[in-house]
Amino acid sequence: MMSFRGERLKNFAIPTGSVWLMTDIAQSKGRQELYAKQAPQLLKVMRDMALVQSAESSNRIEGVTVQPDRLKPLVLGNVRPKNRSEEEVQGYRKALNLIHTNHAELSITPKLLEKLHFIIQEGSGDAGHFKRVDNEIIETKPGEAPFIRFNPVSFKKTPKAVEELCLLYRHAINQEHVPPLLAIPALVFDFLCIHPFRDGNGRVARLLTLLALYQHGIEVGRYISLEKLVEDTREDYYRVLLESSKNWHEGKHDILPWLNYLLSIIRRSYVEFESRAGQIRSARGAKTALILDAIKSFEGKFTLADLERACPGVSRDMVRRVLKDLSAKGDLKCIGKGPGAPWLKKGNMLE
Repeated sequence: MMSFRGERLKNFAIPTGSVWLMTDIAQSKGRQELYAKQAPQLLKVMRDMALVQSAESSNRIEGVTVQPDRLKPLVLGNVRPKNRSEEEVQGYRKALNLIHTNHAELSITPKLLEKLHFIIQEGSGDAGHFKRVDNEIIETKPGEAPFIRFNPVSFKKTPKAVEELCLLYRHAINQEHVPPLLAIPALVFDFLCIHPFRDGNGRVARLLTLLALYQHGIEVGRYISLEKLVEDTREDYYRVLLESSKNWHEGKHDILPWLNYLLSIIRRSYVEFESRAGQIRSARGAKTALILDAIKSFEGKFTLADLERACPGVSRDMVRRVLKDLSAKGDLKCIGKGPGAPWLKKGNMLE
């Protein structure tokens, strides 16, 4: 709530670089609607991929992982989870579905945040409840002693802090005196500084990001996993949080590092969306494009299982067909036999 108190955001001088990012996002938002109208069925492939990657990455950032061959069934199917990690991945999928389907009817309130937490943490004793003891954000680096990165709001003050944050955010949006692309990053940042739950704060924060963006027509998260982009830039994510959180309790923090980081993630997601959507000519073509993008993203060797994991929603037969075609062209070489055999990129795939 510290970012919203007084007229801090209203009087915030948005730097030219940040304005450029906001403008670029606004322009991409308009083109997003055009793509959705032109190829609604074809974009389902991208939606499935984003759903799987989001559930996987948002949990993996917090150290929650599942077996690769269980990921797609858990997110896109109806299989029963076998352990706690699988429950949390499936819970995140359910929370994503709620936001994708009902974002227009949802109001950002403490009750909603508790509901999202309950969905992703269902089965744990404190699911859907704010923390009951004080917590610390601690960082541990190899070979170094753990150190406290940040002291969040105390558990006694947390309910009022969350209520104030939600009220001030809604007021800023309703009064239209703060641009949404400034208010949304501030909302998510203050939520992370309050750290209202014992566990799951990062995941709820990423869900909150998607919800707030969707409510302002920025729905690129349906097709490109923002969570995956955050995971790919995890070091930057933690660095800017540390920079921006200094002096937050006194209301003297600098939100700019976090603002530019989140705006960059949104812009990058649109760049990726337009690149993929522009290649789509048919459902088959969309899947082929996803497979090719995944292969190009690999460094060094990869296996069939690696490729399947990177391309949720694409059948094994389709993946094998593309691998066979690329091998015949001399762009790939398989070393060994069987699904675990490694593949090497050659020819044009190295460019």
